[in-house]
Amino acid sequence: MKTRITELLGIEYPIIQGGMAWVAEHNLAAAVSEAGGLGLIGAANAPAEVVREEIRKAKELTTKPFGVNIMLMSPHADEVAKVVVEEGVKIVTTGAGNPGKYMKMWKDAGIIVIPVVASVALAKLMERGGADAVVAEGTESGGHIGEATTMTLVPQVADAVSIPVIAAGGIGDGRGIAAAFMLGADAVQMGTRFVVAKESIVHENYKQRVIKAKDIDSEVTGRSHGHPVRCLRNQMTREYTRLEAEGKSFEELEYLTLGALRKAVMDGDVTNGTVMAGQIAGMVKKEQTCKEMIDEMMSQAMTLLGK
Repeated sequence: MKTRITELLGIEYPIIQGGMAWVAEHNLAAAVSEAGGLGLIGAANAPAEVVREEIRKAKELTTKPFGVNIMLMSPHADEVAKVVVEEGVKIVTTGAGNPGKYMKMWKDAGIIVIPVVASVALAKLMERGGADAVVAEGTESGGHIGEATTMTLVPQVADAVSIPVIAAGGIGDGRGIAAAFMLGADAVQMGTRFVVAKESIVHENYKQRVIKAKDIDSEVTGRSHGHPVRCLRNQMTREYTRLEAEGKSFEELEYLTLGALRKAVMDGDVTNGTVMAGQIAGMVKKEQTCKEMIDEMMSQAMTLLGK
């Protein structure tokens, strides 16, 4: 299936795997790329040398294109920005900020830069700054979110910029992919569905929590202090929302979540850890290989799009 994004990135299918902290490591990224999509290594808060090692391990598993997602708020962002150049990574997605200060270095290295945006204004700013495409991420997504829904954000961003738009948030099957194209997107980015991939290193407890999730199990914490995060309801979110309602400070609330994502992903503590997942968790019903997922979703999308 050819779109502006498949041509730009040199991939077979217009599916990009989200750069999820602790989840998106070399095994998952390489498996998605091998299946014809674009795998991403999520740099998150990892030190530069850890990211370098992940890139090298991914190269051992695939010769196909893959990228690195850089969280610009990370204390290691400056070093990671250099590592992607040194390691010859050709695609970078960015989140939590403006990648402007790295743009020249990345462009000189021939890197394709795709920022994640949650508003039309930010999408236009990124286009002016030299971005090759943008990910328009709706509030249905797991993790850190904006306010606009995918259904409203994607067409407005597609109308506002001339570069390709990738839709993210609330997409978990071929119907979502087809809908994204109808809204003006050239590709989709998916996170939650890939969390339960057989190649995903996520703890089995976390995978089962996603697989067993109902449509109403998603909750957003942190709205009161401007740092909303979507995850699945558990003891930790109940405690967080209770303290938030009492007007506790951002620092006090953040202390509650310190290391909580790692606790859930790596240790399988889905009671006190942060189980980040999008609203489509209720649609995810089985563990599959990345290839099985992508083949199934693309077949469904192609049928709906009449290809």
